[in-house]
Amino acid sequence: MSVPSHTSSYYAASANDKSLRPALKGDVRADICVIGAGFTGMSTALHLAENGFKVVVLEATRIGFGASGRNGGQIVHSYSRDIDFIEKHYGKNTGTEMGKMAFEGGKIIRRLVADYNINCDLKDGGIFAACNSKQLRELEEKKTLWEAHGHQHLELLSADDTQNYIGTDRYSGALMDHSGGHFHPLNLVLGEAAALESLGGVIYEDSVVTRVEEGSPVKIHTASGCVTADYTVVAGNAYLGGLIPQLESKAMPCGTQVITTEPLSEAQQKALLPKDNCVEDCNYLLDYYRLSGDGRLIYGGGVTYGAREPGKIESLIVPKMLKTFPELQGVKVDYAWTGNFLLTLMRLPQFGRIGSNIYYAQGYSGHGVTSSHLAGKVLSDAIQGQAERYDIFAGLPQYPFPGGRALRIPYTAMGAWYYNLRDKLGI
Repeated sequence: MSVPSHTSSYYAASANDKSLRPALKGDVRADICVIGAGFTGMSTALHLAENGFKVVVLEATRIGFGASGRNGGQIVHSYSRDIDFIEKHYGKNTGTEMGKMAFEGGKIIRRLVADYNINCDLKDGGIFAACNSKQLRELEEKKTLWEAHGHQHLELLSADDTQNYIGTDRYSGALMDHSGGHFHPLNLVLGEAAALESLGGVIYEDSVVTRVEEGSPVKIHTASGCVTADYTVVAGNAYLGGLIPQLESKAMPCGTQVITTEPLSEAQQKALLPKDNCVEDCNYLLDYYRLSGDGRLIYGGGVTYGAREPGKIESLIVPKMLKTFPELQGVKVDYAWTGNFLLTLMRLPQFGRIGSNIYYAQGYSGHGVTSSHLAGKVLSDAIQGQAERYDIFAGLPQYPFPGGRALRIPYTAMGAWYYNLRDKLGI
C-alpha cells in the first residue's frame, strides 16, 4: 500500500512533524468519531477532548492534507459574506448572532497556539488593500460595520500610509486589522493534532472512510476497520468526495494557487513588507501574500473551478506577484502548488445534522482558516447539548447549485468572469 503524502508545497517541506500515524485496523469504540484531520476536524476534536470525551479522528491521507495545510496562512475575520449581507438576507437576529461569532475564530487560533505551545511562526497584523477608490470606500464601510459589532482593532490607511507597510504604489489605501495575522498553516494543524493526542485523542491516517452506517451508535467503516461512536462529525470539506451524497450537490470544490520564492535577503524583505504583515487585496479574485518564517515571499491567488489542477501554477501567479513587486523579476520560485476550498452558492458556511448524531460543517468559501476553528467550537458545544449557536448556522438555507454537477462549474466560472471584469474596471 502506498504511503499517503502531502502535495509538494513549502509547508510540507518545512513541516515540524513528518511522522506518520498508523492506519485504522480492527474495531474501535469512541464517544465521537471525526472524519477529516483538517482545521474543522482538529478544532472539533480538540474542543471535545478538552472536555473529557474520547475522540477518534480518521484521515484519508495525511493530517492537513487538504486546504488546512495548503492555504495562505492568514487570520482573516468574518465570513465570505459579511455581516451586513447576512442581516439583509436572513434577518437582524441572524446577523446579530453571527456578528457575535465573526471574530472568534482568530481568538481560538491564538488560544490554542498559546495553550499548547504550537510553533507555527504566528505573527500579528493583517492588511486589506484597496486597488481603487471604490474598494477604499468599501473598506471604510467594513470598518464601520465591524466596529458596530464590537471589533475595535482597525485602522484606515491612506495611499501614502499604506506604502509604510507594503512596498508598492498600486494601492489606493488599506484597512489594517491589528488582530489579524499570519502563520504556517500546516504546522498549526500538526500542532493541534499533537495537542489532541496529548489529551488521549487518537488519529488514524491512510484511513479512507468507505461507508457511514447511520444508527445509534453510528458506525464508520474503512477498508480495514470500523469505529463505533455515539456521534460523528463529517469534516472532509472539499476533499470529502462522494462519501455523503446529500452534501455533494450543495457545494463545489474550487482551486487556488500558491507559490513560494527562494529565501530573500533581509533588505528585500524590508522593502516588500517592512512590518512583516500579511496582505490580501479587495478584488473578487483576490491576491494574497506574506513573508514566511524563513524570509520567503508566499504569494497566492486565482481560482480554478471544479478543482481542476492548473498546468503551470507559476505562469498564473508570477505575473500577479510581479505586478505588485516588479523588483522580484528573476527571483527563483522554489515551490508552487494548488489546493481546493469548498464554495457554496451563497458563499456562507453550511452546518447541519444527518439523523440525530451525524454532524457536518463545510463550505467556508475562501474564509476557512478562522471559520473552521469557530465551527469546531460550535459543533463541540452542540454535541454537548449547547446548540444555540449551532442552530444559527444550521438555520441558514443550503441551496444546491443550479443544474447540478453538469452546470455548476460553467455558471460559477461565468460569475467569476463578471466579477473579474468589475475588478479591472473598478466598478
